[in-house]
Amino acid sequence: MKKTLVIGASLNPARYSYLAINRLTQYNHPVIAIGLREGELNGVHITKERKAYKDVDTITLYLNPSRQIDFYDYIVSLNPKRVIFNPGTENPELYKILKNNNIEFEAACTLVLLGTNQY
Repeated sequence: MKKTLVIGASLNPARYSYLAINRLTQYNHPVIAIGLREGELNGVHITKERKAYKDVDTITLYLNPSRQIDFYDYIVSLNPKRVIFNPGTENPELYKILKNNNIEFEAACTLVLLGTNQY
């Protein structure tokens, strides 16, 4: 199972990050989440705090590129194996930063990757 950090987590059932958290937990992936509001979703605590998590395999982004800027250093500091840019989050500037730090990335949909057994 791949420990996954969801950045841009939401308690709004209409948001894709909400669906992703539910689906990730259904597939038994350990999930941690950062959002604008604290709360709990399917046993996952959503925090506003950027903690120094250990052993993060995947970061899946649900923030538009302009909101990602404040997270650049944080993402690199976690040294994940990969970062997934969900539709609408594609960011060539962050791609370069990740590449320079030997962090894999892909523009893909977490929900599709899970549903097609490619996660």
